[in-house]
Amino acid sequence: MKKTKISTQVEKNLTARSQSSGSEISAFLQQAKQLAPAQDAARGRMIFALDATMSRQATWDIACSLQGEMFSAAASVGNLSVQLVYFRGHKESRASRWVNNAESLRVLMEKIDCRGGLTQIAKVLSHAKKEAEKQPLAALVYVGDCVEENIDELCGIAGELGLRGVKAFVFHDGRDAHAETAFREIARLTGGVYLPFDRNSAEDLKALLAAVATYAAGGRKALEVKGDATSKRLLADLR
Repeated sequence: MKKTKISTQVEKNLTARSQSSGSEISAFLQQAKQLAPAQDAARGRMIFALDATMSRQATWDIACSLQGEMFSAAASVGNLSVQLVYFRGHKESRASRWVNNAESLRVLMEKIDCRGGLTQIAKVLSHAKKEAEKQPLAALVYVGDCVEENIDELCGIAGELGLRGVKAFVFHDGRDAHAETAFREIARLTGGVYLPFDRNSAEDLKALLAAVATYAAGGRKALEVKGDATSKRLLADLR
C-alpha cells in the first residue's frame, strides 16, 4: 500500500519525538551519574539531625549519652566528621560546625534544650543537600517522632539527596503512622534505612547509631568486616 505524504510526515514526527525522548532520558541518566559521588569519596562526613521540639526532650537526652558510641565505632575504620543539625521553637533551625570527636559534639548538644514548635524536616533535608553539593556526604541521620509538613515536598528533596549519593537513616521514635509513612519514603528515596525504636530500647539505638557511623566512616565494606548482628541488619536493608 502506497504511503501518502501525510502518513510519511507522521512517521517522521514520531521518529523525531522518539529520538528526542531517548536523548533526553540519556542526558538525565548521565546527569544523575555525575551527581552521585563514588562511595569511597563520600566516606567520613555525616549529618546528625534531631527534632528538638518539646516532645523530644527524653530522646534528646538519650542521644546525648549515646553519641560517643558513634565516634568509637567509626574510629576503627576511619575518621568521622559530624555536623549537628536541629530545629525547635518558632522556625528556629541551626547547624553546628563540623566536629571530629565525641567530646566536641557532647558539648554542643548539652547547650541545647528542647522547645515547643512544629517540625522543620524540609530544612534539614535541604541543608543536607547543600552540604552534599559542597563536598561528598555519606549519610544523614535523622531522629524524630512526627511529621507536620507536606510529605510530597519532603520526598522531592529526599529524591535529590538520593541522586547525590546521600543515604538517610531515619530513626523513628514512637508509633505515629503518618510519620512512619513519610520516614519510610524518605529512606527509600535515598537508598537508606527506616529504623523504628522506642525510649525503652536504648541499647538497640546505641548499636544502630554505631553501625551507621561505621558505614559513614568506611562504607558497606566496613559493615561487612564488622559483621555483628546490627551491621548485618543494616546491610540487609541498605540499597
